[in-house]
Amino acid sequence: MLYAGCDLHKQTISVCVMNPARQIVRRERLRCADEMAIRRFFEDLAEFEAVVEATASYEWFVRLIEPLAHRVVLAHPKKLRVIAESTRKSDRLDAQVLAEFLALDMIPASYRPTPRQREHRQLVRQRDRIQRRITSIKNRIRHLLADYNADRPGLFSAEGLASLSKIRLSAADRFSMNQFLEEYDFQRRQLKAAEHQIEAFVATGPARERELRTLLRTIPGVGFVTAEVILAELADITRFRSQSQVVAYAGLAPGQRESAGKTQELHLEKTGSKLLRSTMVEAAWRLVRHSPRWKGVFEKLKGRIRSKKAIVAIARRQLTLVAAILKTGQPYSASYVPGQTAA
Repeated sequence: MLYAGCDLHKQTISVCVMNPARQIVRRERLRCADEMAIRRFFEDLAEFEAVVEATASYEWFVRLIEPLAHRVVLAHPKKLRVIAESTRKSDRLDAQVLAEFLALDMIPASYRPTPRQREHRQLVRQRDRIQRRITSIKNRIRHLLADYNADRPGLFSAEGLASLSKIRLSAADRFSMNQFLEEYDFQRRQLKAAEHQIEAFVATGPARERELRTLLRTIPGVGFVTAEVILAELADITRFRSQSQVVAYAGLAPGQRESAGKTQELHLEKTGSKLLRSTMVEAAWRLVRHSPRWKGVFEKLKGRIRSKKAIVAIARRQLTLVAAILKTGQPYSASYVPGQTAA
């Protein structure tokens, strides 16, 4: 068995091949554009395992060599960096380090979504990108109107938008306003198209997906969009060994520092899925607005810590509840105590 470490970049791939004794038997620099040359190189290796970091552009490469390899491992970039820097071999994450760690079976593996999971993520993330553009346009419109003391509640209702044409603006500001409104209308149409595409995707899902969606919708504060983000970002809930891993993946776990027997809570680690984190915080705000029991927990927390930290704590508890429901297959129960970790 040979072990190939592949350092993938936009234009080139550096490959280092080792034998079981961790001796380098071959090095090669391949161009990403020449897929035939890449295939020939790996076909010549006969029996081999390969490792590549789970960067944004790895999928095409894995699909290309996977039929030829005994195994292809995705390396978790951050975890691998910790291991690499803790050894005396090298402080660089290059092909040689990847190959050596693969031969030693020390690669911290990263999860590879299935084709359907990747498609789901792409759709929900595209919807989020459009929504963020809409929010940005709204803020620009409000900022422009603030110079005329013309900002008002309900500005983006049908009545509010109709009133914009009656506001006296300078020629330059009217030009900007018209362009903002054109972009706003366009992005609203894009958002509706994205949501229709997600609905079409959902309709083709297997029975297990439908069951999970139904379970998620039993949780207060979880609607259609929130449920889709949760399912797309978490993908397979069984890949997480514990609820704390789910919380860490969402970047909702606070860092901690221990010294002299005392523990100090730090800021959020903010690793993992940014979209899942922001979605859970938004869901937590809805939860405390509509559930008296959760609002009570929030008010108690707010009495000890600031509102922002309190709502993050609610989001963290809600996410542990999500993880428990997805794993057990049991719907949300009104008897659940918000201040406790879900079983």
